[in-house]
Amino acid sequence: MLDILIIEDNKELGTLLCDFLRAENYTVSVAGSAEKGLALYEKYGARLVVLDIMLPGADGFSVCARIRRQSDTPILIVSARTQKEDKLTGLELGADDYIEKPYDIDIMLAKIAGIFRRRCSSDEITVQDLQVDRRSRVVRRNGVPVDMTAKEFDLLLLLLENRGRTLDKDFIFRRVWPDSLSEPQTLTVHIKWLRQKIEDDPKRPSKILTVWGVGYRFA
Repeated sequence: MLDILIIEDNKELGTLLCDFLRAENYTVSVAGSAEKGLALYEKYGARLVVLDIMLPGADGFSVCARIRRQSDTPILIVSARTQKEDKLTGLELGADDYIEKPYDIDIMLAKIAGIFRRRCSSDEITVQDLQVDRRSRVVRRNGVPVDMTAKEFDLLLLLLENRGRTLDKDFIFRRVWPDSLSEPQTLTVHIKWLRQKIEDDPKRPSKILTVWGVGYRFA
C-alpha cells in the first residue's frame, strides 16, 4: 500500500510535492488525471489521497465521492478554487481537509503529518476479542496469538480498517492480490480460513459478514 497518492494534473507541482514527501520517507505515487488516480488507488491503495479538483475528464469532487463510497481513506483536497461553496462541497463529500493553491510546502507537510497523527496514530486495532498490531503484523484473540499467513493478515486488516462498510469483492481482491494471477475464488477461500480462526462459529459468522451479491463487511 502507498503512503500517499497525489492526483494532480500540474506535472511540475505534482513532481515537486512528490519529491518533498519522499524526502520525508513517505512512499508516493502521482497521477495526472482522475481515471489514472482511481486506477492506482484501486490497484495499490493509499493511506492518504492528496486530490486536486480541476482535473482533465472527471473532476476531483467525483473522485472524492467515489473513494468515500468504498473507504474511509483520508483525503486532502488541494485546489486553486477558493470559493466557500467549493470548500463546503469537498468537506461534505468526505474530504478531511481543504488547502488553497498556491500553498506553502511546510504548511502542506504539516497538514499531511497531522492527518496521519489523527487517523493512523495507533499501530494497534482492538475490535471485540481481536487485537491486531499493524507494525508487527501480529493478531491476538483474547490475548492469544493467532497464526496467520501474510494474505490472511492483509485481508483482515483491510476489513478492520473499513469496519462497518461493505467492501465489493473486486475491490478487496485488487487490494489484497494487486499483482496476482490468482483466481477471484481465492478471496472466498481466504474468508473461510479467516472465519475458522476468529469466529466462535465459522458456519454462523458474527464478525466477517457476507453481503450477498456485493462482498463482505466486518461487523
